Order: sequence, then structure tokens, then C-alpha cells
Amino acid sequence: MPKIVGTKIDVQKSLAGVGDPTAGGTVVFVGTVRNHHRGKKVLGLEYEVYQRMAETKLQEIEEEAKRRWPIKHISIVHRKGRLRIGDVSVVIAVSAEHRAEAFEACRFAIESLKHTVPIWKRETTPEGKTEWVEGDRIEKLAVRGRKRIRGPSSRRPTPRGSNR
Repeated sequence: MPKIVGTKIDVQKSLAGVGDPTAGGTVVFVGTVRNHHRGKKVLGLEYEVYQRMAETKLQEIEEEAKRRWPIKHISIVHRKGRLRIGDVSVVIAVSAEHRAEAFEACRFAIESLKHTVPIWKRETTPEGKTEWVEGDRIEKLAVRGRKRIRGPSSRRPTPRGSNR
């Protein structure tokens, strides 16, 4: 079950959660906050999440990965809230009988997350400025029934930045 958490992500717990005696390969992707983006220094960042929709999208990503590859287990955990340089922002762990399937499913999961999950990122610069980072469109605008969903604020850019 994918999770959006407001506390430190335990990478070892994610790894242990996909353990399987029949798996010959386990891949773990750990995304961290870096100190720069597009030539500018960054002191930290903040993630805002449309939680219910994000968890649904993450579940869909896990299910699609299981449908496409013969994986044993997959775990996706993403942070929300304020993070500092070096903090872990996302962990994706995948186990499979063979390494190729684990690598492919893990790559699919992070790329799908970046393109479809309603998570917004705001960076803080050394000057104290904050800036919402433009990311990939979340399937243009999410549509739920006939109601348009824009996320926490219409002033924020599209979900997920490209600096993971």
C-alpha cells in the first residue's frame, strides 16, 4: 500500500517490506533533496499533496507495475511538508524474481509518479524567496466527475518538479 507521510522515510523499512525469498533482485530508488535547481541554490523545499487523490494514483501505479512485470512486491512512500537538503523525499522499492523486471518496474513507478501524482513542490532560496517549481502536467488538469481539481491553490504550478 503506497503512503504519503509527513515524517522521515525509513528506507530500510521500505526495503524489508518488499523482501521475498523467491526474489532474485530488489531495486530501491531513493530520491533526495538537492542543494540546487536550474542553476540556483536551494536551501530546502516543501511538498504539498492532494492526499486522497495522490494515494489513489500511487495505488494505480503499483497495480500497473504488477500488471506489466512479474514483480513480487512494490512499495512507494513519498514525503509531504518541509524538507531540508539531503532529506529523503521518495522511496520506491521493487522485488522480482529477476533484476531486469525489478529495474524496469521501479523506473516505471518513479516516472509515473512524477507525471501523474498531484504533488506540488516549493523551493526556498538563500535570499529567503520561495518559488513553486513547474513540473509535468498532471494529465492537464485532474478531472473528477465533471469537477476540475487544481490542487491546494490555483497559483501553484503543475505537480512535481523535475529535480529528483
